[in-house]
Amino acid sequence: MSRRAGEPGSADEGEHCCDGMRRRLTWDCPTHLDPYDCPDAVVVYVPKFREYGLIVHDGGRSSIVIDFCPWCGSRLPESRRDRWFDELEREGIDPWADEVPAEYEDGRRLEG
Repeated sequence: MSRRAGEPGSADEGEHCCDGMRRRLTWDCPTHLDPYDCPDAVVVYVPKFREYGLIVHDGGRSSIVIDFCPWCGSRLPESRRDRWFDELEREGIDPWADEVPAEYEDGRRLEG
């Protein structure tokens, strides 16, 4: 089962800091499509926020944001979460009530 681009845990080849991170983010569980449902998934990447996190396996969809790679020690990119919400607000889009344009969901809008 493969994850679609832009979903938590999905990643394009070569985008991450090391092979260890890339392997864990591109690994496909034969049973679970969603990394939050898979007890073997330990890390997630959320492109729209440019955030890496350790998955909290409590039945929900939460993760703990990390600043450094657990495998190579590299500093990970700064989160764009605040900027994402600020730009949506500036555009008059309520992410809880309105449809969020695809370029915001997959991170393209905040590139740069």
